[in-house]
Amino acid sequence: MASQDELKETFVSEETRYTGKVFTVRERMVELPNGKQVVRELVYHHGAAAVVPVDADGTVTLVRQYRVAHDQVMLEIPAGKLDSASEDPLECARRELEEETGLKAKNMTFLTHMAPTPGYDTEFVDIYLATELTEGRASPDEDEFLQVERMPLTEAAERVMHGELSDAKTAVGLLMAARLLC
Repeated sequence: MASQDELKETFVSEETRYTGKVFTVRERMVELPNGKQVVRELVYHHGAAAVVPVDADGTVTLVRQYRVAHDQVMLEIPAGKLDSASEDPLECARRELEEETGLKAKNMTFLTHMAPTPGYDTEFVDIYLATELTEGRASPDEDEFLQVERMPLTEAAERVMHGELSDAKTAVGLLMAARLLC
């Protein structure tokens, strides 16, 4: 079996192609283990945080929103991007939970630190389980249009297993929460 060093690509150079509000796109020249040089297109992203809010009765709160990249409305766990690379993902998770659903959590349990698209994107998403919830008032961003939907966590996990909930962070978060709580 090859060692990890035998698989590593070596940085040669990098050039920024686009800088936006959410991410930056760069072309990186790398040298492959066989000595050949190739260009890798990379999306640099600060990261995000997501939350699986579960009530005492086992009900999970999800949000429906239109996703332009897939031209469809998707059902997801509450989530949002970090405001900066230095923002605490736990604080981002708490903020997004309240903004999108109006919920506040007494307990936030870390579930995972996942790389949703490691082939071209530097984004990591930290996912938390939120319990001991209290209701407040949602205040989505002005460009955010959401519908809150609640269902049993077991049903949501089954919907993941049947391919009905295809968002990566949602699938991972719901399955991990169901494994812990059900």
